[in-house]
Amino acid sequence: MKEKRMIGKVIYHILVCGFGIIMIYPLIWMIMSSFKESKTIFTTAGTLIPEHFTFANYATGWKGFAKIGFGTFFQNSFFIAVVATVGTIISSAFVAYGFARCKFPGRKILFVAMLLSMMLPAQVLMIPQYLWYQKLGWVGSYLPLTVPYFFAIQGFFVYLMMNFIEGIPTELDEAAKIDGCSYYSIFARIIVPLITPALVTAGIFSFMWRWDDFLSALLYVNESAKYPVSLALKLFCDPGSSSDYGAMFAMATLSILPAVLIFIFFQKYLVEGISTSGLKG
Repeated sequence: MKEKRMIGKVIYHILVCGFGIIMIYPLIWMIMSSFKESKTIFTTAGTLIPEHFTFANYATGWKGFAKIGFGTFFQNSFFIAVVATVGTIISSAFVAYGFARCKFPGRKILFVAMLLSMMLPAQVLMIPQYLWYQKLGWVGSYLPLTVPYFFAIQGFFVYLMMNFIEGIPTELDEAAKIDGCSYYSIFARIIVPLITPALVTAGIFSFMWRWDDFLSALLYVNESAKYPVSLALKLFCDPGSSSDYGAMFAMATLSILPAVLIFIFFQKYLVEGISTSGLKG
């Protein structure tokens, strides 16, 4: 029996490692290609390890375009992602607290409407939103990419935090009310500290989604100096002339570093937020 279990574990780990390598192989190929000369990337596509490592692609890519360094695009992405993430966390926490603890007429209808909004593809709302923002004069700025997130437009995060709050015993709220705390005090002093895993999880997902958002930036940002990283990467590909794939792969490699670092440092909170284990102890 022990030998069979050992063989089963070995086969299991071999299969998992094999599927894992297959899944991350394109990413590894991109990173390795960023150290190749641009003219040899596709001629040596079958070779993963570069024959001659070069950092010229990183130097070329970091220079950017039209006297706009690639560092500017990183700053733009950080600004959009951070502002939108802060708005998402604050607004989603307030709305989730209202759904979980406050009893008011039409609460169930609003909750169902929020769930239905989660089922709508973003492409369905694309044209109406664009026309609305155009009338407001927001097209060409970062306002469509940041301001709406201060109004809890992502139902997933509201639902996530609501489940956390509902897992908190209501006796804590009642005890706080006896001590003279208002709804706002209960939210700030009791609820927020207890839903920290959910807040961090929402922050991680929101930051990564806004950092990788290409379509919204393509619709609303029309100046090269305001491009985020996701949109600036396409500038390396010019169908009318030569494309610098080496520089593009180099900057794409740098662009994934923030998401990787965030996942490494906040992995504990991410797991707690998804499994809701922080409230079941």
